[in-house]
Amino acid sequence: MTRPTALCCATPDSYCSRIDTLVDLDGVHVIAVARSGGQVTLTIETPRERQGCRRCGVVALSHGRRTRLLRDVPCSGSAVVLAWRQRTWACPDDACPAGTFTEELPSLASRRAVLTTRAVWWAIGQLRREHATIEGLSRQLGVTWNTLWRVVEPRLAELARDESRFDGVTTLGVDEHVWHHTPHRAALKGPTMLTGMVDLTRDQGGRTRARLLDLVPGRTGKVFGDWLTGRGEVFCTEVKIATLDPFRGYANTIDTHLAEAVPALDAFHVVKLAGQALDDVRRRVQQTTLGRRGHAKDPLYRIRNILHRGLEHLTPRQGERLDQCLADGDPDNEVQVAWQCYQQLRAAYQAKDTAEGKASAEKILDAFSTCPIPEIARLGRTLRRWKKEFLGYFTTNRANNGGTEAINGIIELHRRIARGYRNRDHYRLRMLLVAGGLLLPPQL
Repeated sequence: MTRPTALCCATPDSYCSRIDTLVDLDGVHVIAVARSGGQVTLTIETPRERQGCRRCGVVALSHGRRTRLLRDVPCSGSAVVLAWRQRTWACPDDACPAGTFTEELPSLASRRAVLTTRAVWWAIGQLRREHATIEGLSRQLGVTWNTLWRVVEPRLAELARDESRFDGVTTLGVDEHVWHHTPHRAALKGPTMLTGMVDLTRDQGGRTRARLLDLVPGRTGKVFGDWLTGRGEVFCTEVKIATLDPFRGYANTIDTHLAEAVPALDAFHVVKLAGQALDDVRRRVQQTTLGRRGHAKDPLYRIRNILHRGLEHLTPRQGERLDQCLADGDPDNEVQVAWQCYQQLRAAYQAKDTAEGKASAEKILDAFSTCPIPEIARLGRTLRRWKKEFLGYFTTNRANNGGTEAINGIIELHRRIARGYRNRDHYRLRMLLVAGGLLLPPQL
């Protein structure tokens, strides 16, 4: 049942300033309010004023009105419909080709639009800040999924084409990203891997506010290089630090296109390599001494997690268990030496002074490759091949790819919320939005 609400105005030609302030639509006034079936309908109109013909400029004559329905931002848990009583005009000059025309108000809604301009930007803000979905927002607005996305997509695409969003990038992170896990549908969705570029530039307070710059199909140095070429020479010159995971394709591209940037290998992945080498030693010794995989009560199996714990975090009880199990299950002290190498690498990254950390890292480069334990020697050779990138962490004030991994986490979250994507272009636009890659109006 419709319940009309009387406004506070006494005369038909006056407007209620309180209702207009509540609705807050520039250039229009509210003349009636009604609620029905969980929907609020606001009847609005523009103030009376003279209108010139769009073609010849002659003062036009009133030609009546037409009611146009627009969906606006939800209010108090209800969908909102604006019934806009648009004025129509007629040119009095018979020779003018304009004939009749209808008033337009771009700040309210674009021509032939179903949603108001602010409803579109409200939806974009909800997608970015509130982890919303197109389906959920379309339900709140009372429109279909296609209707909402049809007006949101062009705005996101326009923002994505704005090259000014790449200005001021001095630290660039790069990493691969899996956007779908269905290789059998590669013909429809394209390659499963994407390359993501992230702005890791620090602010004046030294904090990194990571934001996604782009996602391009493929995981090769070529696609990364093509993207850098597209940004231009000025962008590449401004980048002073480039962080990456140990993937040679990206490293070669950084050397070629970012000649002035210092490459920095991500600390997490280096420590992870050392942990894998430690696990390999433990498994080999286990097989050599007992001839099988580890069981629950085997000494080395009991300390498999303690071995990865930082020395400074070990409790007295864990330290006692570590010493006892190494004495019982490591006859040649290979696991113990590998563990000490692992702790030495961690200590280099945790040094309070980067100069001290770099000195420790250089000692590691000299010592690990000559270690008699094959797994540690292999790790040492790997670090020597990545020497420049490995030491870059200490010469760039601990630059790392942590912000890039954080962006990947946001992307994964929104992909799960949307139950996956079929269209890579839509996926790219949505992820640029939620991961801060688009320059939105200040109020958003």
